[in-house]
Amino acid sequence: MNNDTEEKKYEYLADDPNGKVMPIMLSLIIGAFFAILNETLLNIALTTLMEEFSVSITTVQWMATGFMLVMGIVIPMSAALMQWFTTRQMFLGTMTVFTIGTAICSIAPTFSVLLAGRILQAVGTGLLIPIIFNTFLLIYPPRRRGAVMGIVGLVIMFAPAIGPTLSGIIVEHLGWRYLFITVIPFAIFSIAFAYKYLINVSEVTKPKVDALSIIFSTAGFGGIVFGFSSAGGSEDGFLSPVAYMPIIIGVIALLFFSFRQFKLEEPLLDLRVFKFPMYTLGVMMFFIIIMAMFASEIILPVYMQGPLALTAATAGLVLLPGSLLNGLLSPVMGKLFDKVGPRALMIPASFLLCGTMFIMTTLDINTPVWVIVVGYILLMVSVSAIMMPAETNGLNQLPKHLYPHGTAVMTTLQPVAGAIGVSAFISIMNAKKNSVLDKAANPNDPFTVSKAMVSGVELVYLIALGFTIVALIVSFFVYRAEPEEEGKNEAH
Repeated sequence: MNNDTEEKKYEYLADDPNGKVMPIMLSLIIGAFFAILNETLLNIALTTLMEEFSVSITTVQWMATGFMLVMGIVIPMSAALMQWFTTRQMFLGTMTVFTIGTAICSIAPTFSVLLAGRILQAVGTGLLIPIIFNTFLLIYPPRRRGAVMGIVGLVIMFAPAIGPTLSGIIVEHLGWRYLFITVIPFAIFSIAFAYKYLINVSEVTKPKVDALSIIFSTAGFGGIVFGFSSAGGSEDGFLSPVAYMPIIIGVIALLFFSFRQFKLEEPLLDLRVFKFPMYTLGVMMFFIIIMAMFASEIILPVYMQGPLALTAATAGLVLLPGSLLNGLLSPVMGKLFDKVGPRALMIPASFLLCGTMFIMTTLDINTPVWVIVVGYILLMVSVSAIMMPAETNGLNQLPKHLYPHGTAVMTTLQPVAGAIGVSAFISIMNAKKNSVLDKAANPNDPFTVSKAMVSGVELVYLIALGFTIVALIVSFFVYRAEPEEEGKNEAH
């Protein structure tokens, strides 16, 4: 009787006063910070790499496109991998792959070797985030997950926020190779720390892995990420065969993938997670927010460096307060989520997000810089109050055996939504700009070009406003999710 009581009392490791929760958290967060930091460290050095290796802008863009593409391919497989290997094996393995990739990049003699190292980094980074989410779901009870997910949100948002600034300093004073060299000691420390303190919290079930599902998943997610990324970097946009053909193939492959998952007893990615309403609504909110956020991070710098004629450094500084505030508020929003639930955060934040998007539709060539600073701060504050609560609340409704699948789906959507948001909004902006210039009396006049670009930016934010209105409507249907019992609400 006492043993049963003790087992029930400490169903989650975080409730056990003797549990080693803090070392586990530190192990995972240290690794995550530097892996995610590395995503944005390289963006500012692309021009330097073009000169170093004598490659074109189209070729060097593969450092970013290839990274997202590989993440889109490996993340869906994370659910199966997390059921085949222990927590320790998964984390140590992914961090080792990431560290090897970083070391290769630091000594790369040619661009192809650099890209190979970057791909290994992407494999490690792509698998690391689902591992972290799944581990925290297993060791923390639902009533405490908001706070811990908020800490994860701090890492996920803070690392990319300081990435460009830190990268600029390193490239200018030390050289581009130190973007990788400086990361290696921290990655090795993370591996050593995890080797000593990280314990296994997941159950190894070794489900059957369906090879056809892997093929469909790779073609599906890979095709969509590649197609949309190509559209964003092509003058013809979605009319280019290199854009629309991979997208068509990707959509067809995903349809086959989805149908197959429902037929398998042990699916690669269990799409039955969408039978849980709060998870489905959480995914919808997450997808919309990622698109709005990624698009703003691309569109606003283009607008500031074009019509407003600001330098790249100034444009980065304008966005920095919002990005930092988003990361710093994430733990606060997580604790509030635990106390008041999702609706009290998501409904007001969705109103704020809609208002911010409306303000962005009024941007012109005379807009003061402070308006953009304030607008971006409001955008990122609303994102912090929506994204992590929506994700946490959705995952909270899943039974334990679906945690790996729920986290894999959510994490897969990040590069997919990012690629779709960036490429779609850039294509819309360019199409509107070109349409205005085609009708202009003097399309080469700098003032006319600026006005045309502003028209494109306004249209982008008008469409983004439409998406955020959908998010606002969805937020009214959200309620605090309670974990479903194992086997309930699942038809096999």
